[in-house]
Amino acid sequence: MPRELARCLWRFIAALCLFSSLSGHAAQDYPSRTVTIVVPYGPGGAGDLTARVFAQKMTQQTKASVIILNRPGAGFVNSATMVAHAKPDGYTIFLLGGGTAVATQLFKRLPYTMSDFKHVSSISSFDLVLLANGQSHFRTVADLIAYAKAHPGRVNIGTIATGSTQNLAADLFKSMAGIDAQIVPYDSTSQVVTALRGGEIQAAFEIMPSVIGQIASKSLIALAATGEKRFAGLPDVPTLGESGLKGYEATSWNGLSVPAGTPDAIVDALAKHIADAVSAPDVQKKLLDLGAEAHSSTPAEMTQRVQKDQDKWKVVIDRAGIPRQ
Repeated sequence: MPRELARCLWRFIAALCLFSSLSGHAAQDYPSRTVTIVVPYGPGGAGDLTARVFAQKMTQQTKASVIILNRPGAGFVNSATMVAHAKPDGYTIFLLGGGTAVATQLFKRLPYTMSDFKHVSSISSFDLVLLANGQSHFRTVADLIAYAKAHPGRVNIGTIATGSTQNLAADLFKSMAGIDAQIVPYDSTSQVVTALRGGEIQAAFEIMPSVIGQIASKSLIALAATGEKRFAGLPDVPTLGESGLKGYEATSWNGLSVPAGTPDAIVDALAKHIADAVSAPDVQKKLLDLGAEAHSSTPAEMTQRVQKDQDKWKVVIDRAGIPRQ
């Protein structure tokens, strides 16, 4: 081997060793300053609330401030792009979830891809719920389906915006139930609830944390939850699978991702902090009270979940004929 080539090779190996050493040292000290979680939702929503519970616990456990930066709007594009292009040091984190995976199937072109991130861990998951007005004569999913089949085109199902997880869950329900019903999109959860209570729509799909208070007060009836198993906070509410739609499953979730160039040692350190925070009994209780279930995952498991959601909802989007933007 020529001497100059050998010298270059040794320099490269030495640089790799130095980088590995520095990354390991940084991971031992991580986090040593403020960590920012970029949340693509406004304050008070399900994602924001679950992120704040986690951030408070991680702050307590690590003694480093973990703060929330809300950047709603533009279909998650602005917030995701900000983190994808941030310094890959573990101090700027993206709150990714089911809605973000859906967004990758709704836009023809995005200024980022999922390969621009390293997915670290989930922090919570939550069911959606099929709702009826508290005064409705519908008491079960079978009641709703029977009425819809007896009155084709007369049932209106409310959700938030076209292409949202709620909207796609409604389309999946309509398809699996074999009913002729109209899916009516609204701008916000409050508008959906108002329409349901006012009789403009006969049923609605919404994320559990957004309506658990109305369910508890009995102003809304939870006909069924959308998970594979019953939600622990509402053990008397059956799943749609138990209600006759075997195989139906539509859940949402939140997790944390970092820019793709973040060293693996930092990713592993962050994953451990997430697992420690999420396993805390007070965090689990707070999230359950919000209508969510706390759990962590490995980076590989979260990456698989993202891909699974992308594949699943692409089929629903295509079948529904929802145009890509």
